[in-house]
Amino acid sequence: MADIVTVRDLRKSYPDGFQALNSVNLSIREGEILALLGANGAGKTTLISAICGIVNATSGTITVGGHDVITGYRAARRLIGLVPQEINLEPFEKVINTVRFSRGLFGFQRNEAHIEKVLRDLSLWDKKNSRINELSGGMKRRVLIAKALSHEPRVLFLDEPSAGVDVELRKDMWRVVERLRQDGVTIILTTHYIEEAEAIADRIAVIAKGEILLVEEKAALLQRLGKKQMVIHLQTPVRDIPMELERYNLDIGPDGSLIYYYDTRGKRTGITMLLSDLAAAGLTLRDVQTRQSSLEDIFVDLVQKDA
Repeated sequence: MADIVTVRDLRKSYPDGFQALNSVNLSIREGEILALLGANGAGKTTLISAICGIVNATSGTITVGGHDVITGYRAARRLIGLVPQEINLEPFEKVINTVRFSRGLFGFQRNEAHIEKVLRDLSLWDKKNSRINELSGGMKRRVLIAKALSHEPRVLFLDEPSAGVDVELRKDMWRVVERLRQDGVTIILTTHYIEEAEAIADRIAVIAKGEILLVEEKAALLQRLGKKQMVIHLQTPVRDIPMELERYNLDIGPDGSLIYYYDTRGKRTGITMLLSDLAAAGLTLRDVQTRQSSLEDIFVDLVQKDA
């Protein structure tokens, strides 16, 4: 699969000395969904803004569809759709006129069939003649997506698209994103909802302090860094880890249970020996549960290590 966006040695610093991006390298494949994860201030929005030509980088290069975003700005920008975090819409304009206007800004001729398709895909067609100030927050965010899709971009940036959206609308937007990917649109998603990335992304990129920590296939990342934990519920909860069990990787749960972390890829998990030593320590099992580490667990571990 060819790369549609390439970022090479990108740096962005400000006059006060703050370095928002530090030697960022990133390749985004055509037709994929890439989730860009990072805490507040990590550099997510700055990176997206640089690719979209909103922020001027201090150094480095960016190409979109083979066009440099500086020397070939117009050609690069026509390939990009951006859904920003902030809802900034003309409150008294009708939905359909708002979307039509965005298409015209990019120099495209009027195409009512395309505008209708976009509005229908986003469940906005029945609201086409409603004024923006009559819409809910979730519907306004859908209008932002419709505006970004009005000129038929090949790369779509979604900067926190689910902010302020309820769970039902969020899952509905996930379905829209999947349909766009099936149409060949490349999607870059930033989100604070880790389950969103886990649900729809093909690859995960993690950014912290303006640097890319990793870019990896989601499934491979979960397999490589994911751990399992076994929660051992006891007949009599414990407050301290018994001396006989100190050699194990154990934590105490809030209910007095024991939590054991292990790697399923190892030759031995240590579970059999642990259960034997539990009995030797005079502890009686009540129940046992196992859980695979989630993408959120992995993300938190990565960011804490870089802190």
